[in-house]
Amino acid sequence: MKLSISGFALLLLFCSASFAQQITVVDMITEEPISDVHISGSTQHYLKTNEDGIVDISSLSKEDSISFRHVGYHTMSLTPKMIKKMNYRVEMTITSLPLGELVVATNRWKVQSETSPQKVSTIKPAEVKLQNPQTAADLLAISGKVYIQKSQQGGGSPMIRGFATNRLLYSIDGVRMNTAIFRGGNIQNVISLDPYSIKNTEVIFGPGSVIYGSDAIGGVMSFTTLEPLLSTNDSLLVKGSLAGRYSTANQEQSKHIDISLGWKKIGFATSISHVNYGDLVMGSNGPDDYIKPFNVERINDSDVVSINENENLQTPSGYDQLNIMQKIKFRPSDKLEFDYGFHYSTTSDYGRYDRHLRMRNGLPRYGDWYYGPQKWMMNHLEVKLSTPTKLFDDVKLNLAYQNFEESRHSRSLNKDTREDRYEKVDAASANLDFIKSIDSTHTITYGLEYVNNNVNSIGEDYNIIEEIASPGPARYPNAVWQSYAAFITDKITLSKKLDLSIGVRYNHFSMDADFDTTFYPFPFTKASFNNGALTGSAGVVLKVGKNSILTSNVSTAFRSPNVDDMGKVFDSEPGAVVIPNPNLEAEYAYNGDLGFASVLGRRFKIDGAFYYTYLQNALVRRDYTLNGEDSILYDGVMSKVQAIQNAAYAHVFGVQFGFTYHFGESFYLGGDLNYQRGVDVTEDGQESPSRHAAPMFGNLKAGYRYKHWNVQVYGLYNAAVRSEDMPPSEQGKTEIYALDENGNTYSPEWYTLNLKASYQYRFIHVSAGVENILDKRYKPYSSGIAAPGRNFVISLRLSL
Repeated sequence: MKLSISGFALLLLFCSASFAQQITVVDMITEEPISDVHISGSTQHYLKTNEDGIVDISSLSKEDSISFRHVGYHTMSLTPKMIKKMNYRVEMTITSLPLGELVVATNRWKVQSETSPQKVSTIKPAEVKLQNPQTAADLLAISGKVYIQKSQQGGGSPMIRGFATNRLLYSIDGVRMNTAIFRGGNIQNVISLDPYSIKNTEVIFGPGSVIYGSDAIGGVMSFTTLEPLLSTNDSLLVKGSLAGRYSTANQEQSKHIDISLGWKKIGFATSISHVNYGDLVMGSNGPDDYIKPFNVERINDSDVVSINENENLQTPSGYDQLNIMQKIKFRPSDKLEFDYGFHYSTTSDYGRYDRHLRMRNGLPRYGDWYYGPQKWMMNHLEVKLSTPTKLFDDVKLNLAYQNFEESRHSRSLNKDTREDRYEKVDAASANLDFIKSIDSTHTITYGLEYVNNNVNSIGEDYNIIEEIASPGPARYPNAVWQSYAAFITDKITLSKKLDLSIGVRYNHFSMDADFDTTFYPFPFTKASFNNGALTGSAGVVLKVGKNSILTSNVSTAFRSPNVDDMGKVFDSEPGAVVIPNPNLEAEYAYNGDLGFASVLGRRFKIDGAFYYTYLQNALVRRDYTLNGEDSILYDGVMSKVQAIQNAAYAHVFGVQFGFTYHFGESFYLGGDLNYQRGVDVTEDGQESPSRHAAPMFGNLKAGYRYKHWNVQVYGLYNAAVRSEDMPPSEQGKTEIYALDENGNTYSPEWYTLNLKASYQYRFIHVSAGVENILDKRYKPYSSGIAAPGRNFVISLRLSL
């Protein structure tokens, strides 16, 4: 897999010389490709750039003048001779800040975001190149609207509008990633995605169940990965890149290569990334409560507690990861296309850092606590047919098979037996999506979906001295979870200024689970449910003048109980254990939001949203009993019994606000602010703060972006969560929170100052920066591991 720089440069020169009639259209300021540019001459109309801004203009070579048109950009007229002098690279300038952009996440088809009543945030490739996120979780944080929690360095659990984990949905190339063991606690599955191979990221805020089904309550995160390119003429089209990155806070070493080979009808794309993270160093200026003063080492078959000589070093937290992607695109005609994708990701073992902070009788509770390799594999086939009929204009079939593997390994201090728990999920899915335009006023989308999850869970108790494994209790029952659904939406143009969008979905879901009562005296051996959910949405978009829109949206969403909700056994917090509860029902969300976006003049853009979500039959952790007992012996400790239950209700309300102001063409100022508050209410009327409603957070950034340079200074801010505002489930976690003057847990406020800069010249892109310049010691709310201290980052990318 090695390619020398000289060989890469020669390949670049060869490719540059070979495709004289293929041009690339880019933004003059950001130098990012512009797709869907309409190109025409006096006698032929029209050609259009592909998603990488590329088009073959051989058919226009005899034209006197060639026009380039795109919404939001100045129209250009160039002669073929002028284009040749530009080295077949056309740079377009914007007329004003765009009010919206093309997105696919809202209805699985490409639409203009300003025509959708739902708020959508797109993370632009130029910003990703500048920020250089280490993981896909860090990539989501670039939006300024997604809050990220981390229990360990190998983690990243998004929070959106007061919801998280299994109330948010991940979509990768249109395929649902959520499985039947996505838990209510923090999850790190998003790190299986390789930020180097992600082409575009969109975040839908608010319910998305009409299109995506169960779990899409707080929002949908849609990732599109790199695709093979097809040549627009008979020549071979080659694109690719080599990249590497290093950061000081964890001695990160990242290496990446991707290459795309495209002919007229078939193309191939390969992406490989490997990254190694050392133990993470936190900042020096902040609460001493975050310092871990000890380490545990295994010496001569004994656990030895030693002093942590570097109090800011968080050990064990290092790990490494490998990502491989292979795609094939075959387009036998303009109407038919086949796309196959293979994804594989695996990590090394990595420490569950927050568990290494727990104490018992004045000593560390654990000698070992780590996750085994987190593996994800997906095979995905998409078939697209574009041929107008009475039933559809375009149709897509998506078939996918995913395999997930994860494991947990824990051993109490000075104990010889390690508890090993292994989980595997085989997830198969099929989606059939249609779109049909009926005259100029109706665009209908509809589709069918099937999802099947097989969960296999194994428990072992391993004696590390004798090296003998014996059966142990499993984390989950062995189970099958299934979902069948049909949906339809209609976008209705009522006038030039008013659009109406409505949709409805029926979802049938079922589960069958078998429990092993060998280790726990459950009063049941089987559990099942068979139920359905009807969800809907209705929204309007009102255009006010040329550059402003108002939106309003009401919608419902649901989440079916999954295997994690119904069947899990685990220690949720010190002195408590969660046990299965087979008597669960689906939870339903009812949401309303108002949004606005406006471009004032050519340089100032503001946008915002006000939202409220009511969650009925909310699935939350509450005290419980087992065979009439409120406590059981678990892991040698008498622990309070808890279970996931349908509480009375929960509600969340909040505000999102953002702005951008351009001083001339290159200087800009921008920022985001997010406030949300959530409350869980029990059946007896008792209220408590919702666990996943993040504190107020935001950013403020100032930058310069022109041609080869992109420089940005930015600050991040996070408000405090006072002790009285802490959720009950978090109050007892003294190992991860700071203590106030009364000795109660709370999450302090924090802010950071950061600097990033990048320079691109032809095929060379260099990016460098300093994160957390003030070396603040802080933890994002609910995080078990402190954020990096002062961190110097540098990366180099060679592209063709």
